[in-house]
Amino acid sequence: MRRAAVVLLRGVALIAAVTAVCYRAQLNSASAALLFLIAVVLQSLDCDFWQGAIVCALATASLDWFFIEPLFTFTVTHRLDVVTLCCLLVVSLVVTRIQSRSRWEAREARVQRENMERLYRAGAELFAQAPSAALGPALLRPIRTRFELDAVCLFDQASKELHELGTSRGDLAAKTRDGYISARNQAYPGLGIVVHCLWERNTMLGAIGFEGLRDAESMGPALAGLAASALARLQSFHAAAATAANARAETLRSAILDALAHEFKTPLATIVTAAGGLRVTGPMSPEQEELAGMIESESSRLGELTSRLLRLARLDREEVRPRLESADAAELAQQSARRYAQLWPDRQISFRRRGTGREVRVDPELVSLAIGQLLENACKYSCPGAQVVIELSPGENAAAIDVWNDGEPIPAQERNRVFDRFYRGADARRIAAGSGLGLYVARKIALAHGGDLALVDTAGNGVAFRLTLPLEKSEASVAE
Repeated sequence: MRRAAVVLLRGVALIAAVTAVCYRAQLNSASAALLFLIAVVLQSLDCDFWQGAIVCALATASLDWFFIEPLFTFTVTHRLDVVTLCCLLVVSLVVTRIQSRSRWEAREARVQRENMERLYRAGAELFAQAPSAALGPALLRPIRTRFELDAVCLFDQASKELHELGTSRGDLAAKTRDGYISARNQAYPGLGIVVHCLWERNTMLGAIGFEGLRDAESMGPALAGLAASALARLQSFHAAAATAANARAETLRSAILDALAHEFKTPLATIVTAAGGLRVTGPMSPEQEELAGMIESESSRLGELTSRLLRLARLDREEVRPRLESADAAELAQQSARRYAQLWPDRQISFRRRGTGREVRVDPELVSLAIGQLLENACKYSCPGAQVVIELSPGENAAAIDVWNDGEPIPAQERNRVFDRFYRGADARRIAAGSGLGLYVARKIALAHGGDLALVDTAGNGVAFRLTLPLEKSEASVAE
């Protein structure tokens, strides 16, 4: 207001000076009008429109009072003098308006240029930071420093953390959180606060709030976009780091499994040999015979488990390349049922077949491994005396082998992850030990044959998996 008053007084003084000079020189109305116009133009170079309008009105009044007949009155007798007064007023106002608008546009352009420069420098500082260090306050500091904000607050959706820099007088943190919850941009003009949601394509990353941001209407979205890009970069870095760590952990786990399986082979062979040597050293009592038989059978079982673990570890690391040949699906399933009936005598393992036997084109060793893994899981995660059923159901283009066991169903939240590498559910970890590779490798084998392995919905009655294998082409054509 003080500056405006000074500028207005300067304009009044300028008009008074021009009036005095023209009156002393006894200039006519046309010459005086021209000098008044020059004075108005000079005044309008650095004043607002309303100040210029007052000076224009004062110049017109001075011209009428001192230079238009009759003098010292505001009465105008000649039409030409009326035109002169109107022209002076209109031209003065137009010039003042143009000058005022030009200064406003120049000032806006300067502000926008400064804001763009600040935005560029803030972005350069943000993206110059190492992703591991650009957390919370480190991400907000360049924005607050460059734009001289009272406070800035960020809500990170991934970590559910709220970060704030500066001192807020309007509870910026709560308003930023509210903006994230409502998923809408919000403004509080009375508090000088604006809140913008951060989006990356169609994904909401969080929300950011600014307090004391000048030109918030144009700079708010730009700063929000900058913060969203920085936050997306940070989250991508953490996701990539987690993926790399998981890959290293899985590689190490596979190597350990492979090494342990190989290390088990030698002592197992020694145990089996020693148990057989006990029989030839001389006659043994029935109890000793029974113990020697238990040593041999359990050692053989442990040897089979070790061999399967070796195969699983190898198939996990390598691409499955089946050696295809014609085989009877019923015979493969029946052989696996007989073998596991001997390994698990306390389970009621049975085989069923629907329809006639059909030929499939598979790698018998790999398919036997996949069926064996399903039977192993069915026996391992069921109680003694439980039923385990393997059933063959030939279809039009594929043979379906279902393995069902009487036991607790897999929880709904774990159904989508049972085929993930190294995944073991909470109940599975509690009931029995395992590597978490079995179902993953079994499904990998099924997919390599052009089939599939899926969990069957049993409506809460036990657990069932279905292995589908493509039929021999000639048989599939006949079925069609």
